[in-house]
Amino acid sequence: MKRSASASWQGGFKDGRGTISTESGAMNAHPYGYAMRFEGVKGTNPEELIGAAHAGCFTMALSAVLGGAGLTAERMETKADVTFDKVGEGWEISKIHLSLTAKVPGTDDATFQELAAKAKANCPVSKVLKAEISLDATLEA
Repeated sequence: MKRSASASWQGGFKDGRGTISTESGAMNAHPYGYAMRFEGVKGTNPEELIGAAHAGCFTMALSAVLGGAGLTAERMETKADVTFDKVGEGWEISKIHLSLTAKVPGTDDATFQELAAKAKANCPVSKVLKAEISLDATLEA
């Protein structure tokens, strides 16, 4: 199974502008740019999208782990705080902190913590930072 998303960009680093789209159409030519990424101007940016993907993936993975333990969440809410730091001459995502609040009848805190840790370790987005990243680059004339 493959999922895809795309980005386009026109102009320079600080004065240019781009759009981000998803194959599903959930985002269609959604604008982003330097000010949205580095200056706190309202709008999306790649780090925010990674946070949303991680929160969604982890919460769904936890639902599966809970189900495997015979439990069903009544409610779960996850926030992902993505830390984006300047390192040398570039930038990097140095950490992502997940904050989860859940109501899961029939479990205790120790079991819940164990199951949440298992979901964090096995969530595909949690694993992405360890993923092999391949690239095909074509320069048009």
